[in-house]
Amino acid sequence: MKVFVTGVTGQLGHDVIVELLRRGHTAIGSGGRDMKVFVTGVGGQLGHDVVNELERKGHETVGSDIQAAYSGVTDGSAVTTAPYIQLDITDKDAVQRVIEEIKPDAIIHCAAWTNVDGAEAEENRPKVDAINHKGTRNIAEAAKAVDAKMVYISTDYVFDGQGTRPWEPDDKCYAPLNVYGQSKLDGELAVSSTLDKYFIVRIAWVFGLNGKNFIKTMINVGKTHDTVRVVNDQIGTPTYTLDLARLLVDMIDTEKYGYYHATNEGGYISWYDFCCEFYKQYGLTTTVVPVSTAEYGLSVAARPFNSRLDKSKLVKNGFTPLPDWKDAVRRYLAEAEL
Repeated sequence: MKVFVTGVTGQLGHDVIVELLRRGHTAIGSGGRDMKVFVTGVGGQLGHDVVNELERKGHETVGSDIQAAYSGVTDGSAVTTAPYIQLDITDKDAVQRVIEEIKPDAIIHCAAWTNVDGAEAEENRPKVDAINHKGTRNIAEAAKAVDAKMVYISTDYVFDGQGTRPWEPDDKCYAPLNVYGQSKLDGELAVSSTLDKYFIVRIAWVFGLNGKNFIKTMINVGKTHDTVRVVNDQIGTPTYTLDLARLLVDMIDTEKYGYYHATNEGGYISWYDFCCEFYKQYGLTTTVVPVSTAEYGLSVAARPFNSRLDKSKLVKNGFTPLPDWKDAVRRYLAEAEL
């Protein structure tokens, strides 16, 4: 069924859209002032879904990435035909020129170096800093020049990953464990020291349609192995990019700036719990063996044991939390057709 919903920028309209999509209907929303939004990293998991959500809500969207043309999954969605500009965010002059020409009302900055282990290699460290730190500063300075709002996507890796207390959005006890975490923290500080109109949104354990992720990798492994080993002493909650994209687009319709945490609901789990659930939903009978991080022993970069993120600030500021992670897995598996 195709359903047209008015007032989707309000809390009820948003939830009606979410429920329609959950039930498999086609939902078209309206309401609020259309914005011009510039999105970086549209060839990645989150950028793909952000552009589609912006287009669904009627905003004017311009996507960008370092490739000459859109290079993500060719699924026929709006992002594959939306306006696109090639942009290297480490080129300060190019960033300023492009954003001054577009004059967006908001920028959603999804581009990043995300290879955590690869970031540890000495030869990669300057590039990681150039993208996640200096590139982000370039975007922030250009946003300031055109008075645009900015959304910066960050990570729980800015903390030390110890203990059991959920990290709160406004915690300042930064202590990154690895090069990637330090580069994302430097990006956060570049945004917060440059702009007043910003949203810094920390996420964890990301999965989406476009690109590599833990679910895709482990399902492929599970198809060819009778047994897999998965760590059970790193605790957090997954984030489905489709659900996150809807929250980010809701955010830019407001002036409720600041730091936020956003993962799916459903409680804190281990990677082992996560794998068991999506194997069950997918129908794999592969045995999943829980192991400690030390026993697993394959990661180059240090990983946080505590990726618990406190998301209560979302509700306090009137935003709708992301759906339960098990429901997100179900919807993702139906969409991804792995």
